[in-house]
Formats: sequence, C-alpha cells, structure tokens
Amino acid sequence: MTKQIAHVTAEKKKVVKELTELIKKKRTILVASIKNIPTSQVQEIVKKLRGKAVVKVPKKNLMFKALNDSGDAKAKEIEEKINDSVAIMFSDMDCFDLAAELVRNKIPAKAKPGQEAPEDIEIPAGPTELVPGPAISELGALGIQVQIDKGKITIKAPKIVAEKGKKISQGAADVMAKLDIKPFSISLVPLAGYDSEEKKVYLNIEIDREKAIAELKKLFSKALPFAVDIGYPSSDTIKFILLKASMNAKALEKYENTPEINSGEETK
Repeated sequence: MTKQIAHVTAEKKKVVKELTELIKKKRTILVASIKNIPTSQVQEIVKKLRGKAVVKVPKKNLMFKALNDSGDAKAKEIEEKINDSVAIMFSDMDCFDLAAELVRNKIPAKAKPGQEAPEDIEIPAGPTELVPGPAISELGALGIQVQIDKGKITIKAPKIVAEKGKKISQGAADVMAKLDIKPFSISLVPLAGYDSEEKKVYLNIEIDREKAIAELKKLFSKALPFAVDIGYPSSDTIKFILLKASMNAKALEKYENTPEINSGEETK
C-alpha cells in the first residue's frame, strides 16, 4: 500500500522558515489569547507593539513545526498553550515585561448584550450626531429625555442605562453603539512564555497590576510596624523609631526624682 505524503505548499514552508528564524533570533516567545477579540482590534493592539515585538497569528501545526525545526527542545514545552485562538509574539524584551506591555495596551470596546457592566454606565447629556427617527424611540425606551436641536438629537439629562454588576440589555447596547460609547477595555491575554536566555518556560503567566500593588501595600503595612519595633533603621522607619524613643524618654522622666526604695528598708 502506497503511503500518501501530505503536500506542503511553498507558502507554508515560507511561514515555517520565518517562524523558525524568529524562535532562534529572539529572546522571548510569548503566547497570548485572542479569543473573542475582533480582528480589527487585534490589529490595533499589534500596532501599539511595533518596535517591541513581532506578532504572528499562525496555524498551530505550522508553529509546532517551527518549534521542532528550531532545535530548542525547551521551547517546545509551550506547545500545550498554543491553539488556533492565540497570537505568538517574538521579542528581545523580558517575558514578563512584554506580558505587562500587553496588559497596559488596552483598547476601548463596545458593549454586547448580556455582558456584565463593570461600572454604572451613563449616557451623558449633550448634543449627538443622531438624527430624528427610530433613535428617538430607542432612547425613550431607556428613559432618556431628548429634544431636537438644529436637526440633531440632544440628550437633555444624563441617564444610567446599565448598573454595575448587572447585565447589559439589547436596547442599552444598541444605544451605546450608536453613540459610540465604549465602556469596556480589552487586551491580548498573556498565557505562556519562553525565555531563551534563561532557558525558562512560564506556562501560567498572570499580570494583574492593581492586585500586585494592593498586595505590596498590605505587606508594607505589616512590615513597617515590625521594623520599627525591632529598631531597624531606614528612610521609612527612622522617624517612627525616633518618635518611639522620644516617647520612652518622656515616660522615664517621671521616675527621675522618685526616691529609691531598697528592698527590705524604709526610705528616710
């Protein structure tokens, strides 16, 4: 029985060769999820990364082939995080610095029906570019007061159309889209990375700046009183140590003129 050989097009070979060269030349490989992110918004995020990373969205079998051809066995460990809904980034930046860059480069996104409002979403008062017609009924259905000014709809008073934590209705989503209100922000989500200099693979990358800062503040609030208590001098503790010493000195002054009482003898 003749074994069939899969035909590999010249274009696929070119893609694999390019990916292989990037794996060999660049310090970092970062895998990021693009699931449920529209192509136009992915492209917008990619533009912000120019000069910092080369971004590719290859078929997973081609990426697997490139990893194999690179000869870097350690790099192949990131394969488990690669699927057809990821972008692959190649960079000379540190893996976690690049991941943090992704999280910082968020872009505004429109609301979809059924999404949970991150905050109270308010339609502001003021002029719009909407012309009288069906839009008046759509706005009215949400309790938004309007008037017509110079042939355009003007919103008379601000109105919250979605409360924090509650699902966004179809009507609210439609109105926000027409008014170009984008209450959400999205970014590529870092999943895994490989540092070729350190020969380290990171399969569970989590970047949460706000959470990290809150944790650091919590740890600092515990460390400061402990450092003062043991008398550890630093720019953060010295004023508290001196204040504590001053308070102790004042407390000792109360006993400065107190007659000494010897054990078993009366003071004359």
